[in-house]
Amino acid sequence: MIIRGRKFRDHFLKEAWPVMEKGKILLIDDEPILLVTISDALAKAGYKVEVAENGQKGLAMFHGESFDMAIVDMVLPDISGIDILKEIKSLSPETMVVMITAYGTVEKAVEAMKLGAHDFITKPFSLDELVLKIQNISIFQCLKDENIYLRQQLEERYHFGSLIGKSHKMQEIYERIRIVADTDAAVLIQGKSGTGKELVANAIHYNSRRKNGPFIKVSCAALSETILESELFGHERGAFTGAIQRKQGRFELADQGTLFLDEIGDISPAVQVKLLRVLQEKEFERVGGSKTIHVDVRIISATKYDIQTVKTERLREDLYYRLNTIKIQLPSLCERKEDIPLLAKYFLHEFKMKTSKNILGFTEGALDLLEQYEWPGNVRELRNVVERAVAFCRTEKIQIADLPKDIREICLKKKKYLDRRVETLDEVLKAAEKEHLSKILEEAQGRKSKAAELLGISRKTLWEKIKEHQIAESATP
Repeated sequence: MIIRGRKFRDHFLKEAWPVMEKGKILLIDDEPILLVTISDALAKAGYKVEVAENGQKGLAMFHGESFDMAIVDMVLPDISGIDILKEIKSLSPETMVVMITAYGTVEKAVEAMKLGAHDFITKPFSLDELVLKIQNISIFQCLKDENIYLRQQLEERYHFGSLIGKSHKMQEIYERIRIVADTDAAVLIQGKSGTGKELVANAIHYNSRRKNGPFIKVSCAALSETILESELFGHERGAFTGAIQRKQGRFELADQGTLFLDEIGDISPAVQVKLLRVLQEKEFERVGGSKTIHVDVRIISATKYDIQTVKTERLREDLYYRLNTIKIQLPSLCERKEDIPLLAKYFLHEFKMKTSKNILGFTEGALDLLEQYEWPGNVRELRNVVERAVAFCRTEKIQIADLPKDIREICLKKKKYLDRRVETLDEVLKAAEKEHLSKILEEAQGRKSKAAELLGISRKTLWEKIKEHQIAESATP
C-alpha cells in the first residue's frame, strides 16, 4: 500500500493524524494456488487485490489501473519478473514492488533490488510472513509520504524556514520577516530563551539578496571579552599568548552575507566600541594587526533581555540605535497557545521518523495537557518534551503518562485551582459582617444595647443580624 499525497492530504485535512489506509495490490504469479491463497490472506488483512496469472496480463492491468504495490514472481512463463519490474518502475516510479523468488535464486532478487524493487520474499514462505512484510512496507511508505506532505504544507501555509505557527502573532512575524528581508537594515530580535530567535535570523538571511552568501553566528554570552574580540575581528600571529597563527574573524567570514550576534546584551563595553566602528565605517583591524579590512556584512542581533533593559543597562546608546534599526519581538509560546498542537505534531513527526515508530498522534488528554502548560522554556522545551514522549510511547498515540511527571503535576494543580469554587461577593460580605458582629458583641461583653450603639444600628436590627448569621447564643448572653 502507498498512501499517496492526495490520500494523505484528504485524511490530514479531516484532522486525523495519519491513519493507515489499505491500498490496492497487483499480484502476478503463474501458480493458481498461490494466487488464491495470497490474495485471500491480503484481502483478510484489508487490502484490495487484483491477480494476473502471467506477465502480459499483469502489465496490461497495470497500464489500465493504478496500483499502490505489485507482488511479482521472479519466474513467469512469458516475461521475466525483472522485465516486469523495469516496466512498472518506468510507468510508476512510486509503486512499491516486492519480488517472489525461489530458493537458490537470491542473486536475481538482489539484482531486482538494485533495479528498484523494495523487497523480496523467498519460497517457501508462510502467509503470515508475507502479510507482515507487506504491512511493514506500507508503514514505511506512509511515513515517507507523510513527511513529504507535512513539509509541503508547513512551507506553503504556516512557516518561514523552520518557524512554525498559524497564530495571528506568528503571521505578523512572517510579514515582518518578508519586509526586512528585502533590506540591508540592522535587525534586533528580542525574545525569551527558546522562542526561536536564531530561526528568525536564518529566515531573514535566506529570504534576502544575501542568501547565497554566508550566515555566520556568534554566541556572545558564551565567550569572554578577549576571546569574543578575537572571534569577531580575528587576530594576527603573536597578538596574544596562544595566537600561533593568523586567524580570520567572523566579520571577514561573513563578508557579502549575514552576521548573527546572539545575546548581544552580554558583550563588554570595550568590544562594543569596536563593534560600533564596524557598523559605522564597515572596516576594522584584526587584534594585533594594523591592516584595515573592509567588509560588507548585514548585522542581525538578538537578546533575551527586554528592549528597555538593553537600551539603558546593557548597551551603549549609540550602539543600541545602530543595532535596532528594525525590531522584531517574538512572542512566548504561552502567548500563542493555538500553535501548540501544530508544533507538537511537527515535532512528533520529526522524532518518530528518526525512531521508525508508527505513532499516529496524541490522545485528546495529552494534547489538552500540552495546551494547559505555560512553557517557560518556550518552543525549545516543547520540542524536548515531545522527543522524550516519543521515546517512552509504547502505543499508537502519545498519552498523558508519556509526558514528564513535573509537567503533569503542575497542570493537575492548575486544574484543581481553576476548578475550585469561587465565593460570590455577597458571600464574602456576609462572612465579614458575621465576623465583625461577633467581635463587637465580645467587646460589649454580650450587652446588646452597647453593641448596637457601637455598630450604629438599632437593637432590633442587631437581633435580626444575630438571627440571620446564626451567631451562637453563648456570644449574646
